[in-house]
This record gives sequence, C-alpha cells and structure tokens, in this order.
Amino acid sequence: MRQFIPFFVFTCCATAPLAYAEVEFSGTATIEQRYFLQDPLFPEQRRSQTSVTVMPEVFMDWNDGSDRLTFKPFVRADQYDTERTHADIRELMWLHASESYELRAGIGKVFWGQTESLHLVDVINQTDSVERVDGEEKLGQPMVSASYLMESGAISAYILPYFRERTFAGTEGRLRPIVPISNDNALYESEDKQSNVDYALRWQQSLGNWEVGLSYFDGTNREPQLVVEGSLETSDLVLRPYYEQMQQIGADMLWVNGAVLYKFEAIHRKSNTQSFMAAVAGFEYTTVGIFDSVYDIGWLAEYQYDERDSSFFVPAQNDVMVGLRWSWNDPDSTTVLAGYVQDLDDMETYSAFIEASSRMTDNWKWTLNGYFFSTQSQTDPYFFVRRDDHIEINVEYFF
Repeated sequence: MRQFIPFFVFTCCATAPLAYAEVEFSGTATIEQRYFLQDPLFPEQRRSQTSVTVMPEVFMDWNDGSDRLTFKPFVRADQYDTERTHADIRELMWLHASESYELRAGIGKVFWGQTESLHLVDVINQTDSVERVDGEEKLGQPMVSASYLMESGAISAYILPYFRERTFAGTEGRLRPIVPISNDNALYESEDKQSNVDYALRWQQSLGNWEVGLSYFDGTNREPQLVVEGSLETSDLVLRPYYEQMQQIGADMLWVNGAVLYKFEAIHRKSNTQSFMAAVAGFEYTTVGIFDSVYDIGWLAEYQYDERDSSFFVPAQNDVMVGLRWSWNDPDSTTVLAGYVQDLDDMETYSAFIEASSRMTDNWKWTLNGYFFSTQSQTDPYFFVRRDDHIEINVEYFF
C-alpha cells in the first residue's frame, strides 16, 4: 500500500490546478470509554479501556466542481491494546464527475447493501474489526473505478490493486479467541499475496418503489480462515489468517410500500475449499407520531441464513433479529436503535445490541453503544466473547 500512495499523490498534484482549488477543512476528535460487564478470561485483559481518535477531513474542489480530492486520515490511540492503536487512510480519493459518468482513483470506501443486521453483499472494503464488534467500520481500499450514470441507476466497475488484511485485537485486548490471532504473518492462496489484483462489477437501479442491485466480485476473500500453528508445549500457539481467492455473486433489493420497507440481500460465494449461499431478509415498519407525539418508531425484523457451519466469523446460520428504531425528531437528532438476535437452532445462544446518539451542541455529540452475547455451546462463535458484554461511551467534537 505504501507503494500505491506516492503514485496517487503524484498523479493528483500533477493534474490538479491547486492554485484555483477551493479547500475545506473539518474533522472529528473523539474520546471513548469501554466498560466490560464481566471479568476477563485472561489476566492481561482489563475491565475497562480508554482510547482517543482523530479523523480530519480535507476537501479540495476545482474545475467548476467537476473534480474533487478528498483526504480522510484516521488515528486511534488505545490505553492497553497495542493492536487497537493504529492509523489508517480511510479516504484519499480523486473524483471526476460529469453528467453521464464518474471516475475515481485512490483510496476509498464503498458500501453496498440494504439490510440492517448483516451486510452480505458489502465486499469491497476490509473490516476494521478492532474498531467495533458489529463490523461496520472499514479500512480504506486502494481502487480505480468508473461508473456509467443512467437516469435512475448506474453501472460501476472496480479494479482493486492492493489487499488490506483484517485487524484483530492483541493479547491485551478483549473480544478475541482463546488463542491470539496473528496480525503480522498472514497466509495467502495467491502467489501475489497482498498485491493480487481484484475486480468487481455492480449494477444498481431504481424501478419505481424498488431499488435493485446486482454485483460480482473476483479476488481475495475479505473474510479469512484461521489456521492453527505451534503447540501448547512450546507456548507458541497462534492463529494465522489464511486468505483464499473467491468469486461472489450478490443481489440486494429494497421495496418501499408505504410505511413498510422490505429488505433483502443474498450471495453465492465459491472458493477452492467451499461453495455456499447466504441470505438475509426482513422489513422495517415505521409508526409516525406514535401516540400523537413527535416520536417515530420503526419496528424491524430480519431472518439470517448461511449454509456454512459455525466459525469465528459466521455467527448467524439460522437466526432471527427483531429490533426497534426510535427517532425523537428533535433539533439534536436523537436516535435509539436496539435489537435482539436469537439462534433458532439453540435457544441458549443469542445476542443483543443498543446504539444511541444525540448532539449536545453544534460541535459536541455523545454516542452510547452496548453489545451483549450469550451461549453455552463451545462450538458457537459467541463462546469466545461470552464474557465480553460491554458498553461504549463516546464524546465527539466536530471541528
């Protein structure tokens, strides 16, 4: 990746008339406090940990707004977990936009999907798993893309020249398996390793009350397998990530029917070791002004299916999620989202979450996240985090 960044910066500086560019600068700084509700499994872990993050944003426009350069670096410093202390370029992207096409080059983030509880088709960016347990945070991905814009849709092609390895908690961190996962010694099926070039295509279209997307990906699997190396006798037991090559076809749909949103995602993924299908489908029904108040309540339900057996990265094979989205419709944009996920094959295996946020002033915002896990099965992915129920409190400053 270090080889790719200088090339991109040189290209942007050589082509952009920077003297005439309009520059905007903003960003966020956050202090986060994590508190775990149970004592840790390992003596090197703690019940609480504090961290701080900084993410400045620079936007540079020229050519009457047809060209834009965006730069979003990210840094986190964690009190205990050295692997969670990390830096990343979330975005360093040149965009050229016209009426019929868009061109992008650099490092960026691309989101695909419609459902709430899982994002199966979202395959471009690697998960930054030390950030949040829900997998929503992503690492910046080097890419070149071109999109042909239609009246109510687009066709996009992506070339991804460099692979980002998934981040994992260190030995001092929580939310990890019994055997630590190596962050420095990954294995690859491709002889090119991180330099393997991946490709992706996506078609998306709005058809009346429907939004439809179809995608294809060919390249390095963002979700690794874990290979056991070493032994207990020599005290060098470790899990090494192994990244296969894969081909994935995805489909996602959204149907707006009055106050009800019907959502669907499905994939078929094939590699040398496995071929499987996974899907998630459900709805969100919104009650506007419940009990003649200013509040809106969204009722959510989704079913999750995956043909694979349980693994560390696949907790949902036959599960149901029910949830509630509470919008206060106040000047501070206060929202609360809560959900419960039940394993239909094992009633003792379940998880729950709550996410709430609100502005305190124009420049300050608080966020509260809670994640809870329960299982008695030693083969279930939640068994590794059964003592890692935790609450996160963030205070964020916008500058």
